[in-house]
Amino acid sequence: MGLTIIDHTEMKFLLQRPQLVKGNMQLFSVDQQRSQALEAHAASFCFYQGNDKDSILISFASKTSNAGQITSKLHVIELGAQPGKPSFTKKQADLFFPPDFGDDFPVAMQISHKYNLLYVITKLGLLFVYDLETATAVYRNRISPDPIFLTSEASSVGGFYAVNRRGQLNNLELAVSLAKRGNLPGAENLVVQRFQELFAQTKYKEAAELAAESPQGILRTPDTVAKFQSVPVQAGQTPPLLQYFGTLLTKGKLNAFESLELSRLVVNQNKKNLLENWLAEDKTGIATPKVVAAFAERREFDKILIYSKQVGYTPDYLFLLQTILRSDPQGAVNFALMMSQMEGGCPVDYNTITDLFLQRNMIREATAFLLDVLKPNLPEHAFLQTKVLEINLVTFPNVADAILANGMFSYYDRPRIAQLCEKAGLYVRALQHYAELPDIKRVIVNTHAIEPQALVEFFGTLSTEWALECMKDLLLVNLRGNLQIIVQVAKEYCEQLGVEACIKLFEQFKSYEGLYFFLGSYLSSSEDGDIHFKYIEAAAKTGQIKEVERVTRESNFYDPEKTKNFLMEAKLPDARPLINVCDRFGFVPDLTHYLYSNNMLRYIEGYVQKVNPGNAPLVVGQLLDDECPEDFIKGLILSVRSLLPVEPLVEECEKRNRLRLLTQFLEHLVSEGSQDVHVHNALGKIIIDSNNNPEHFLTTNPYYDSLVVGKYCEKRDPTLAVVAYRRGQCDDELINVTNKNSLFKLQARYVVERMDGDLWAKVLDPENEFRRLLIDQVVSTALPESKSPEQVSAAVKAFMTADLPHELIELLEKIVLQNSAFSGNFNLQNLLILTAIKADPSRVMDYINRLDNFDGPAVGEVAVEAQLYEEAYAIFKKFNLNVQAVNVLLDNIRDINRAVEFAYRVEEDAVWSQVAKAQLREGLVSDAIESFIRADDATQFLEVIKAAEDMDVYHDLVKYLLMVRQKAKEPKVDSELIYAYAKIDRLGEIEEFILMPNVANLPNVGDRLYEEALYEAAKIIFAFISNWGKLAITLVKLKQFQGAVDAARKANSAKTWKEVCFACVDAEEFRLAQICGLNIIVQVDDLEEVSEYYQNRGCFNELISLMESGLGLERAHMGIFTELGVLYARYRHEKLMEHIKLFSTRLNIPKLIRACDEQQHWQELTYLYIQYDEFDNAATTVMNHSPEAWDHMQFKDIIVKVANVELYYKAVHFYLQEHPDLINDVLNVLALRVDHTRVVDIMRKAGHLRLVKPYMVAVQSNNVSAVNEALNEIYVEEEDYDRLRESIEYHDNFDQIGLAQKIEKHELLEMRRVAAYIYKKAGRWKQSIALSKKDNLYKDAMETASQSGDRELTEELLVYFIEQGKKECFATCLFVCYDLIRPDVALELAWMNNMIDFAFPYLLQFIREYSGKVDELIKDKIEAMKEVKAKESEEKDVIMQQNMYAQLLPLALPAPPMPGMGGPGMGGGFAPPPQMGGMGMPPMPPFGMPQMGSY
Repeated sequence: MGLTIIDHTEMKFLLQRPQLVKGNMQLFSVDQQRSQALEAHAASFCFYQGNDKDSILISFASKTSNAGQITSKLHVIELGAQPGKPSFTKKQADLFFPPDFGDDFPVAMQISHKYNLLYVITKLGLLFVYDLETATAVYRNRISPDPIFLTSEASSVGGFYAVNRRGQLNNLELAVSLAKRGNLPGAENLVVQRFQELFAQTKYKEAAELAAESPQGILRTPDTVAKFQSVPVQAGQTPPLLQYFGTLLTKGKLNAFESLELSRLVVNQNKKNLLENWLAEDKTGIATPKVVAAFAERREFDKILIYSKQVGYTPDYLFLLQTILRSDPQGAVNFALMMSQMEGGCPVDYNTITDLFLQRNMIREATAFLLDVLKPNLPEHAFLQTKVLEINLVTFPNVADAILANGMFSYYDRPRIAQLCEKAGLYVRALQHYAELPDIKRVIVNTHAIEPQALVEFFGTLSTEWALECMKDLLLVNLRGNLQIIVQVAKEYCEQLGVEACIKLFEQFKSYEGLYFFLGSYLSSSEDGDIHFKYIEAAAKTGQIKEVERVTRESNFYDPEKTKNFLMEAKLPDARPLINVCDRFGFVPDLTHYLYSNNMLRYIEGYVQKVNPGNAPLVVGQLLDDECPEDFIKGLILSVRSLLPVEPLVEECEKRNRLRLLTQFLEHLVSEGSQDVHVHNALGKIIIDSNNNPEHFLTTNPYYDSLVVGKYCEKRDPTLAVVAYRRGQCDDELINVTNKNSLFKLQARYVVERMDGDLWAKVLDPENEFRRLLIDQVVSTALPESKSPEQVSAAVKAFMTADLPHELIELLEKIVLQNSAFSGNFNLQNLLILTAIKADPSRVMDYINRLDNFDGPAVGEVAVEAQLYEEAYAIFKKFNLNVQAVNVLLDNIRDINRAVEFAYRVEEDAVWSQVAKAQLREGLVSDAIESFIRADDATQFLEVIKAAEDMDVYHDLVKYLLMVRQKAKEPKVDSELIYAYAKIDRLGEIEEFILMPNVANLPNVGDRLYEEALYEAAKIIFAFISNWGKLAITLVKLKQFQGAVDAARKANSAKTWKEVCFACVDAEEFRLAQICGLNIIVQVDDLEEVSEYYQNRGCFNELISLMESGLGLERAHMGIFTELGVLYARYRHEKLMEHIKLFSTRLNIPKLIRACDEQQHWQELTYLYIQYDEFDNAATTVMNHSPEAWDHMQFKDIIVKVANVELYYKAVHFYLQEHPDLINDVLNVLALRVDHTRVVDIMRKAGHLRLVKPYMVAVQSNNVSAVNEALNEIYVEEEDYDRLRESIEYHDNFDQIGLAQKIEKHELLEMRRVAAYIYKKAGRWKQSIALSKKDNLYKDAMETASQSGDRELTEELLVYFIEQGKKECFATCLFVCYDLIRPDVALELAWMNNMIDFAFPYLLQFIREYSGKVDELIKDKIEAMKEVKAKESEEKDVIMQQNMYAQLLPLALPAPPMPGMGGPGMGGGFAPPPQMGGMGMPPMPPFGMPQMGSY
């Protein structure tokens, strides 16, 4: 068996095939050195481009037999496909062998890379053709009657070489596909047929793709475009034509016709971005001017601007505008407006466009254009603003008025426009534009032609002085006609003009009517009294009586005195205004006098009856002063009746001694049932004066005011005053009148009857000089006459309050002890004793023995308070109040022995209780306990217990407590009994007692026993109540540690564990202490306390052992691990790092950081900072303590994570000082974070710049100036000119001139050449060329001159070559600098120096170029002349059309472009026109050919 290696073309795969018909192959990978068996007869490799990547494919054919069934397959598989990435899909197909070829099998396989076809050749000469991409059968035929054993690829034709080759293709789709793919001729009919089929099936997208890829471009014709245009566009779908063009653009570049149609379509749909992208990609194949011409032919002028902007083309806008103007004036306006909105400004001057419209008498169009373009209202448009206003003021004044009304212009010639407005009758606009007062006064008098409201608004624009001047002129011209306007102006601008000025203006012309109307509008908002008065005056003089009456009634600001005087002087027929003023401001007497004097009595009656009846008293008083008849006054009073205020009326009449005048009026009111106090006061005064039984009136009349009437009677009859004051209880007035007239008996009777405490206090006041006289009358007359106990009690109380005890005792003895009606009175007896206690204690004991009907308990208490203890003791004994009596003995007399005797005498438990309490207070505890037992009193057990404990009499206390237990079940009693047993060491009784039923508070008793060190008794109590915590502590006190641990285990309390643990530590029972400690440290809050306790006592090893044992606990927490770390840091630092690394996730890192810092464990501290993400601190620690903490790899990991950028530069210093060999490694890590300039400065200052050269090379791509200069400096020092030139070329951020000057004198030629190169890059061409010439580097000199663009410099180089005799260099320079050298200079130099032969190639090139340009110019000129002749007649007609506005136009307009003029640059470009001067127009932008003159 032999092996054959086949098809190994750069695939790095080998196929090994045994030479047997069975068909086995082996696939071997050279890279992987692996193999795989294949069951195949023929195979081949190929490269395939698809899925955006290149794939290696293997194809193989096999023919196998399985269970008698023969199967033939073709497989196409990708080799080396990567999972997760796009790959070639595996393909397979059947090989169909004819029946006659059952024994046949594949022997060879070839792949056509040109057509992506796969050829399978069999031994008997069959050929199978398959499409490689789809594994689709394309062709099958027998190509040779003879067997075929070998084939070879024919790459040039995409086939293979064998003995024969023939056959045909019948698959239409595959044929079309192959024709498209290979751009093959001969398939035109097939492609057209397929296109028609797709179009008929409305598969426009597929048809477009077929047309775009048609071989030889047979379908890319106008007919195809028209066919797509004819298809109707469905709503919401892309037009088929646009789909067609999109397909063409994806395949390549458009032809001219397609570019034109696509431009139309895109412009119509306003898809600017598409057109820009296609132009940028150069996918359109048509010249821009032709597109513009096509739009012009179709009269689609609006699309010209859009297209031109999109493609960056500048057409002749003026010519286009003239063309549009002839056929479509409105379109011309729109086109002009579109030009004005172009980016970069309008290409044609606005004035030129306007003149173009005006030449054709298109006023409205010109106006519309200017109004739109002048909207920005710019200062440079002042001329055009004036122009548009002038045009319309002459022709259409209403249009000009509307323009001015909009206020859109601000910079036009205002004086000129003002004159035109005045001529046009637009007086308001003229006023708005005139700036001189004479002009304004001349125009403003035309009020007949000016809207009043507009004129009023105009006044608002004038200054105060000018406005007043104009108002005077209007009044002078026509006072009556212009008064209304002036009034309106004054109303509108009164604040600006000043109210005073307006008033003076009207007063100057004596126009009270104007003043009336002006002030009428201002009155409501003014508070100026003078203005209100002037308005009243103007209204009165103009006969506006109603307005005068209204203002005088409503206004609050006029001067009432001045107004009153004016109205009185005016003597108006209607007195109501005067009545208003006088009534409001209190001039009623003046009003009454005026009305009475002028015989206007009806107004007096009307005022009193209707206006203000309340002022009737004033009216009556004035009438009395004016000696008016009483009948009229009485009638006036009676007409008002009840509306009349009586009090002021009586006052007015009483003041004039005419009170009787009111008798009839008052009696009339009383008869009507009036209860008015003033009515009755006045009537009483009249009765008193007439002495008509006044006592009867004073005692029976209930309505008069006693105070007023009594005061009236004091001087007339004091007794009547007393009667009046008594009736009204006028205390002060009655006291005063009786004191004044010595009527003390009446005063005493009144005071006793009143029973008023305040009144008694006043008359018994020590300051009262009449007090003694009054007391005598009270004692002798008033009280003996009284039969009322209340009056007596009130008097006694008053005497007591006034602190008159002696007088009171005298009074009471007279009443109580002398068998009066009040002798047995309970209250009086009490009062007598109490008064004696207070005033004369010596009489008290006598009163106690003589009197029986008094309040013993109350009086006894008062006696105690007065320190009359024996009298109090006598009172309590007299009334059998034994407890109170013994209390007096104990508390006041303080004689315990008498108290004990008294207790034995009365034998009362309550008395014994009081005695016992007193004994207890005196410290006689044993006696007190005996007394309590005799009293059988258990209520004071708390005090007894306390006293017994203080005196340590626990044996007596036990007796007392046993008595108390029989009466009450109190926890305090049982608890104290246990405590007492403990104090007298009767532990057996304690055990018996707690086993008996009791209510003792055993926990408290146990605590108390523990606190007082009675540990044995406490142990009994705690054991009985199962208080294991207290028991444990108690056992600790008894030094029973094992029992204490057992009790603590039962208690299971942290506090108990701690107390037992600490006690064990103090006792050095460390085993028991550790048992307790393990139960404590699992609690986070108690861990630190345990640790400190151990450490304070120096038990470090025991504490570490405890913590290490705690690590294995189920409840071990972070605190244990952290505390152990802290202990290691303090006492066993050799275990610290291992502990940190093992338990880093369970440590409180900040706490351990502090411990390591304190103990100066820097390596461990750095590790902790890293674990805690505090990289700044970690880096600082490493650098500050490098001998212990520094590790290079670790530091690199740290430094890139720090947040403080200053640490970067600190790290640079650190490495520079301690590890300079590793500094580049660190800098490379920090390259993206550090400021390279700062790093270079650091190294430069340190003098080790070369040390970081690798780093600077790595970061030079950032083009940092400091890095570039440092590297260039190093390259210069190292004379590495190649690296220097490369650095300069790619990194230009450095001092170029400085470097060039530094190396231009270098001894190395290449260094000097670099200097010349630097000068060239810096634009210093002359220095570069000079340096190149100096070193004979002529090629560099010529290239520099060519790049400089300096003609003079280039020609100087030519002269230099001639001077040096460098003919070849001369010829070379002519071509290198061809664009800069003038032909005449070159020929002159060559001719003069005999170098014509060397200049002749240059001359031939120049002649050929310029002859071509001349030919193009002649052609363009001929075409342009034809166009000019065709338009000549039309242009002449336009020139002859002139109108009445010719004086507003320039002398000539720019001429249309003329071909064939302008010089060398006219081949394809446009020259700018000369600037137009005059009329403030800016220079015109380029728009076409230069002007040729006017026409």
